[in-house]
Amino acid sequence: MYFVAVFEKQMNMKKTVILFTTLLACVFLTSKTFAQEDLVRVFRWWIPQENSYITVADGEFQDGQLINWGWTGKTLLFFAYKSPGPGRVAIYGWENPVSRTYISVCDDEFTDDQMLKWGYKNKHLQYYALTRRGPNTVCIYRWHSAKRGAWLTVPEENSDETDGLIKKGYNHKTYQYYGIYRVVDAAIYDQL
Repeated sequence: MYFVAVFEKQMNMKKTVILFTTLLACVFLTSKTFAQEDLVRVFRWWIPQENSYITVADGEFQDGQLINWGWTGKTLLFFAYKSPGPGRVAIYGWENPVSRTYISVCDDEFTDDQMLKWGYKNKHLQYYALTRRGPNTVCIYRWHSAKRGAWLTVPEENSDETDGLIKKGYNHKTYQYYGIYRVVDAAIYDQL
């Protein structure tokens, strides 16, 4: 009888350990899934007729819309977040219908009044970006073409574009924020 009681106690402990391990695995997998779902791809498009660029978050416009409007050259720049969080800044998109230019700006980088005075309209939230460098991040810069009043978002990894951008009239390179760098087949990293 004693052996039966000891055996049952050991079986109950094994069940408890298995249950606890299963719960931990569920919590871990759920947090990974949430991190993946909170990420959004950020693209750059180019319109040859205007010789202009636009930075858009995945889902901000449908690809078919952009193509119909004459945009081409869709390029994945980096990943950002869909929701606010610690160490993140809101990024807003603005358009200038007169110069037909677009700009993505950090929250409080320019006041809404300044943007309106410069002719920009249709402010809308695009995504949330990191304010500090960390593992798996890429510094994001914005270039300005004073001649056209155009803006261009460029990750630091594309430094080979610098000479071409200067030849196209872009200058005044300024730091913006940090994006999450991922190649298409990369797994979600633990820090997310």
